[in-house]
Amino acid sequence: MNQVTDGLILKEQPIKEKDKLVTVFTRSKGIIRCFVRNAKSIKNSLSHTTQTLNYSRLSIYEGRGSYIIDEAESIAMFYDLRMDLEKLSLANYLCEICARMMPEEQPSEEILSLILNTLYVLNETDKNPLLVKSVFELRFMALSGFMPDIICCDNCKEYETDPMFFLPLEAKILCSKCHEHEDACMLSLSAVKALRTALLSDPKRIFAFELSGNSLLQLADCAEKYLLIHSEHELPSLLLYKDIRDMNKYE
Repeated sequence: MNQVTDGLILKEQPIKEKDKLVTVFTRSKGIIRCFVRNAKSIKNSLSHTTQTLNYSRLSIYEGRGSYIIDEAESIAMFYDLRMDLEKLSLANYLCEICARMMPEEQPSEEILSLILNTLYVLNETDKNPLLVKSVFELRFMALSGFMPDIICCDNCKEYETDPMFFLPLEAKILCSKCHEHEDACMLSLSAVKALRTALLSDPKRIFAFELSGNSLLQLADCAEKYLLIHSEHELPSLLLYKDIRDMNKYE
């Protein structure tokens, strides 16, 4: 039986001499793994339309315990990402988060929209990749059922102090008076506002702000630690992204 659905290719893996296995974030079935036959042939259009980071209209045949992509038409290729090594490595990290941390065959329109929107921002704008990464990590965790309590201090209910402290393990925020945890992430008032925007604003507005300097570094530290501490998976693409980002600093 064939079904047609949109899907973002998250990962490719060669199989035998000519075929490949792709991990796809589909609109109808969520994360699935599909075979692409004769994928290494230049004459086969599927070799291009099923590449990592391609968002395509897919015709998928469901057999006995396996899926096979037999047709694919590209919707968005995010071509400019492939011209920037830092952005490309970041995009692969975002794809790995979805591929490893989401349960298979459980559709999520919200998370699919999140990663597509994030890739669009990386591809089409000059927004700081570190800010884009932080917003994605925070929003992904919230949509995955890990929404932290960041409205006010968990202890005294103070709305804002400068600074405040985020506890990634406990998923809560404390004011400067109540903070006494060594593993807490310090956040300036600007970083706190950015944290709330990333987690609580309308999906179309999550990237509609700027942050720089120490406040951005604080937000980035907070977001990454929060994701990693609640993840049961290693993410090798994160190390690659950091290596490339650090290398770019010294060019």
